[in-house]
Amino acid sequence: MRVRQGFSDLISGIGYLFRGLGWVARHPLLWLFGLIPAVIVLVVYGTVLGVLAWNLDGVVGWLTPFADDWSDGVRQATRVVAGLALFGASLFLALVTFTACTLMVGDPFYENISEKVEESQGGAPPEPDEPLMTQIARAVKDAVLLGVVALGFAIVFFACGFIPLVGQTVVPVVAACVSGYFLAGELTSVALDRRGVRRKQRFALMKQNRMLVVGLGVATVVVFLIPLGAVLAMPGAVAAGTLLARERLAAGIPQAPAAPQAPGAPGHGPQVPGPQAHSPQAPGPYTPGQYAPGPYAPGAGGPPAHG
Repeated sequence: MRVRQGFSDLISGIGYLFRGLGWVARHPLLWLFGLIPAVIVLVVYGTVLGVLAWNLDGVVGWLTPFADDWSDGVRQATRVVAGLALFGASLFLALVTFTACTLMVGDPFYENISEKVEESQGGAPPEPDEPLMTQIARAVKDAVLLGVVALGFAIVFFACGFIPLVGQTVVPVVAACVSGYFLAGELTSVALDRRGVRRKQRFALMKQNRMLVVGLGVATVVVFLIPLGAVLAMPGAVAAGTLLARERLAAGIPQAPAAPQAPGAPGHGPQVPGPQAHSPQAPGPYTPGQYAPGPYAPGAGGPPAHG
């Protein structure tokens, strides 16, 4: 039963990417709007990866001095494997950090797209009352931490790349799943930040919906590996992350307990109708779950509508 549910969540996660791409296809101006920061970051990343590929032989030779005295065949084979492992680890690092850097550079762009997605689904929660510099400092800190974690994984995958057969089959699959998991975490961060959910709690929510998150992330990784896919699909990926955060992850945000009222305070004891009994209430703070319809239950009338 758990295997079936996990497979179902994996497919649902992949479906969120198609829903996000479909949403931006119906809003072409927002799609073009979201391409700008992705193009800027892609030029930087493409330049770095291009320089690495051009100098790969020299870098691999510097990393494997122990093979200098080996026979030509063994030395060449070792350095070919090392080159594949190094470039694969670099590509993994680029995939994990590309989304974080693009979101940081294009924060106003993707905030706008995410908000429009939420409005099309029934309403967006209010923006958090927080100074801009605080938001920027937190985004930089999260990006640095993500980069450190991704670098650690990249080193592990680089080392595992030397394992015969496993390094060329199993390791790339595991790397795609890990990079997809972190990538999906960044894509959902825009909508969850708006709900006051920070990095630690975000990853706790992702852990509760691991296969769903992996489905979205791995599908996005595959699309990003297509030439120019990272640029063209980035706005749709943000829309997909917003839909996933709104419909599934936000349902797990714990409700804040109501504050106890002291005797004699307004609202304590029997309520007496007065002249203000029917006056409209002022908008209060965002309540978790208020803008999240929750997980889709089979047979409950179909999945949430999307526009």
